[in-house]
Amino acid sequence: MAKPLTVTIELPDAAATERLGQQLAAHLPAAGVACVILLQGELGAGKSTLARSLIQSLGHEGAVPSPTYTLLEPYNISGHRVYHADLYRIGDPEELEYLGWSDLHDALLLVEWPERAPDLIQAADLEIKLGFDGEGRRAQIKSLSPRGEAILAAGRDWS
Repeated sequence: MAKPLTVTIELPDAAATERLGQQLAAHLPAAGVACVILLQGELGAGKSTLARSLIQSLGHEGAVPSPTYTLLEPYNISGHRVYHADLYRIGDPEELEYLGWSDLHDALLLVEWPERAPDLIQAADLEIKLGFDGEGRRAQIKSLSPRGEAILAAGRDWS
């Protein structure tokens, strides 16, 4: 892959974070194509808000709980298998196998706190770093694979 594409987006409020989730959902690969998105940032930076918006934009109706305590929330949305993982409570990457991690390879995988599983970056398509910026937030999205590059290139109007 050539030099990774990077996009920085100002997120002045939660609604802007939700719009980013909607935009990402619109540019994801077709159902059945694996895609791994890493969500990084401090507590309260908007990781769960972004994941919730993306999942709802794919067509999920109902609540989208944070997987902070369950570690993994599965969804089947119009043929899309989606897993929202929160690795904050993982102490050792080997614990992932207890979650059935190796069976999640053919789905959209949204991972909060991916630094708890350092090898995960090798399988990732996008890395989204969310951070505080004054009263709002900022998202930096970086492609980590050709698929991630295609997603970023498709969303030419990131805002």
